[in-house]
Amino acid sequence: MEERLVSHPQDFAAGALLLVDKPLGWTSFDVVNKLKKLLHTKVGHSGTLDPLATGLLICCTGKKTRELASLQKLPKTYAGIFRLGAITPSDDLETEPEDHRPYEFIHDALLHQIAGEFLGIQKQVPPLYSAVKKQGMPLYRYARQGVQVDIEPRTIQIMRFDIVSVSLPFVQVEVQCSSGTYIRALARDFGNRLGCGAYLFALRRLAIGPYRVEQARTIQEWETYIKPLKDQLPEASSS
Repeated sequence: MEERLVSHPQDFAAGALLLVDKPLGWTSFDVVNKLKKLLHTKVGHSGTLDPLATGLLICCTGKKTRELASLQKLPKTYAGIFRLGAITPSDDLETEPEDHRPYEFIHDALLHQIAGEFLGIQKQVPPLYSAVKKQGMPLYRYARQGVQVDIEPRTIQIMRFDIVSVSLPFVQVEVQCSSGTYIRALARDFGNRLGCGAYLFALRRLAIGPYRVEQARTIQEWETYIKPLKDQLPEASSS
C-alpha cells in the first residue's frame, strides 16, 4: 500500500493521505500544525495519540479531510508496556506513580487468563486525564483543577489482547481494539483485575485498519520529501 506517496505537489491541496510516525513528546496537533506550515493547505488527523505515545497517525490534506470521520472509526492496533504494582492519576507516566503494591505473586498463567477476560464488547471508563468532554470541558481540565467529576463509561471492543513478554513488573502487550478505546484505561483496569494495580509505561500505535506504521514516514522524512516541492505548492488557507 503506497498511499503515503504523493506524486505531484498539487496532490496535497487536491487531497492526500499522509501516514506519519508520530515522535515521542509531540501532540497530534503538533504534527498537524507542522504539516500545515510545510504544505500551506488544510490538514487534519484521524485519531489522537497522547504525547507520550508514538506510532501511526493518519493525516489528510485538502479535500481528503472529508474522509477523516470514516478513518476515525477504523480499529486500532497497539503495542504497549504495562507497569504492574502501582497506579497513577493519569493511568500513564504523565503523573507520578503512587499506591505501590506487591506484584511478585503474578505469574504468566494469571496474566493470560485476565487478558482473555477483556475480550469482547464492554464498557470502559475513560481516564480522568483525557480529552473526553464533560459539560463542554475536557476531563483533563477538571483533573488539573482537582475537581472530582463522574465519568460516563463508553462502549468499546477488544478484539485481541496478547501477552507478548513478561519481565516483572513490566508486561509487554499487543492489543487490537475498536476506535475510542483507551489503552491507558485498559492498563488501569487490567491492574485492578490482577489486584496489584498497573499503569501504561509505554505505547506505540502499530496500525489503523489496513494502514501500518511500517508504511509511515517520520516528521523529518516528510519534511525532506516536501521541501523540494515547496516552490511548486500553491498558496492556500491553512485553516
